[in-house]
Amino acid sequence: MQNRKLGRTADHRKALLRNQATQLILNGKLTTTEKKAMELRSVVDGLITLAQTNDFNAKRRAAAYLAPQSNKDGKSALSVLFNEVAPKYAGRKGGYTRVTKLGVRRGDAAPVATIELV
Repeated sequence: MQNRKLGRTADHRKALLRNQATQLILNGKLTTTEKKAMELRSVVDGLITLAQTNDFNAKRRAAAYLAPQSNKDGKSALSVLFNEVAPKYAGRKGGYTRVTKLGVRRGDAAPVATIELV
């Protein structure tokens, strides 16, 4: 499947998905446009699957992708992913996120959806 371009250059698109994946892991829920949520779903599912493996380089690969941000408690996104999110889905083979359509945004009538960890 071809990735959506989302009206951005490749670097901008990568930065957008990186920041949104980090925020979704830290907060558990994120509201954005439908197309961005659908694209973000595959990124976050891949990160959670990577965190579940006992691969030697899994933490290094996840750290290279996630933005270095912290939540209110001072925990980094990497520690939340490996210590809280991955063990929560240990018995699950996929489908870690849920996209719910909310309607349209008032300003530009863009379709809005929320993406959350199941």
